[in-house]
Amino acid sequence: MANYDQNRMQSGATVTRGDAAIDMGLRSYMLSVYNYMAAGLAITGVVAYVAFSMAVTQAADGSLALTSLGETLYRSPLKWVVMLAPLGLVFFLSARIASMSVSAAQISFWTFAGLMGLSLSSIFLIYTGGSITQVFFVTAIAFGGLSLYGYTTKRDLTAMGSFLIMGVIGLIVASLVNIFLQSSALQFAVSALGVLIFAGLTAYDTQKIKEMYYAGDETSTTSKKAIMGALSLYLDFINMFMFLLQLFGNRR
Repeated sequence: MANYDQNRMQSGATVTRGDAAIDMGLRSYMLSVYNYMAAGLAITGVVAYVAFSMAVTQAADGSLALTSLGETLYRSPLKWVVMLAPLGLVFFLSARIASMSVSAAQISFWTFAGLMGLSLSSIFLIYTGGSITQVFFVTAIAFGGLSLYGYTTKRDLTAMGSFLIMGVIGLIVASLVNIFLQSSALQFAVSALGVLIFAGLTAYDTQKIKEMYYAGDETSTTSKKAIMGALSLYLDFINMFMFLLQLFGNRR
């Protein structure tokens, strides 16, 4: 943060209009972040829907039955691979992106988005399509407002971010405990807190991604920063969506 204003003045891409200084480089960088994120969400949605369509068939009475692909994806041991593969790729991308080319980082991100779609396809078995669509648009509106706040606020959100990351750890522990307890009250509390925590992380991550731009790295590094920024916001969106779905989604 100490070099924030100095780097901004030296960026050479600032256009002044009245009292407002518009950094065109920052605008292009943030647009790249949001474009990557939106494309990732689109890939996830398409893969999830296509996988679900191929995994189930509708019986004469209107009920859903699994096809052989559905049995493999949702009931065989392969389901653990499908569930854990996106997590493994996140760790891989985070650890190796510095040594990757921009094209390799892009391919890794698109692959992650596709694997996440395969993992999330099971939500169509649990919730109605209408409620999934409604919760998605609610999440999109909330995410847009929170990200805009993180981008425009002058308040330093660093301290809040540290607190929220500890909250994520608490959510993981509580979720693991509830696997054994099967408590509906604890599940409701986890979902409600999850929405609040990832709402806060959306604003925090947006501010952090914005500040990363002023590090003044070369173009290739900036491009990889945009991919990692998109990954952070993508994860915030997906988690907030899933917790809202658990709270407000209509089950089949």
